[in-house]
Amino acid sequence: MARVAIVTGGTRGIGEAISLALQDHGMTVAATYAGNDDRARDFTERTGIAAFKWDVADYDACQDGCARVAAELGPVDVLVNNAGITRDGTIMKLSYQAWKEVIDTNLGGCFNMAKGVFPGMRDRKWGRIVNIGSINGQAGQYGQVNYAAAKSGIHGFTKALAQEGARAGVTVNAIAPGYIDTDMVAAVPSDVLEKIVAKIPVGRLGQASEIARGVAFLCSDEGGFVTGSTLSINGGQHMY
Repeated sequence: MARVAIVTGGTRGIGEAISLALQDHGMTVAATYAGNDDRARDFTERTGIAAFKWDVADYDACQDGCARVAAELGPVDVLVNNAGITRDGTIMKLSYQAWKEVIDTNLGGCFNMAKGVFPGMRDRKWGRIVNIGSINGQAGQYGQVNYAAAKSGIHGFTKALAQEGARAGVTVNAIAPGYIDTDMVAAVPSDVLEKIVAKIPVGRLGQASEIARGVAFLCSDEGGFVTGSTLSINGGQHMY
């Protein structure tokens, strides 16, 4: 029987690439989204992957959503916490609301979703959780104290939860992407984008498929000895 995977924010950008990669590896995928019904509908029509709508910042919605996926598709074996938002601004201009929304979605969403699937994974003695961090959670970024704090928190969350899951066959890892050629990055002014690319040693933006391949490995049986780890996929832009 095919393993069941949930990919949050899985209908666009990096999330879509992850959903497709896991599907290509024989998994039954549920992609979650929070807002754009038309885009989600198009995604499902193109890929055959079911889309489920809920806000990962809403704890109760996550519990209900995970239960719904399990009822419709089967017990959840794999969780990819990819959903994230930005509300950029220096701390002098950043509102509390903008701080809270990013923390609640990007970091709180990891907790909310893990609570929905981790007990079942532990009971069945097999599970894979991959949390999508960021180069900006590792190195910091001007004007992103909320985003950097949330993504940095993901790396600590990953290491701690990995210790809870290890003996039960549940691995927990993170991937920290660098600058990836997605709609979000495409919206950056061209002169700014040129400066970003100039700082990447390999001389280009990453592709969403490159992140997805890393996720697929960590979610596989072959990745079973990797846990509590952060895989940096950033073209050499940040090394430590």
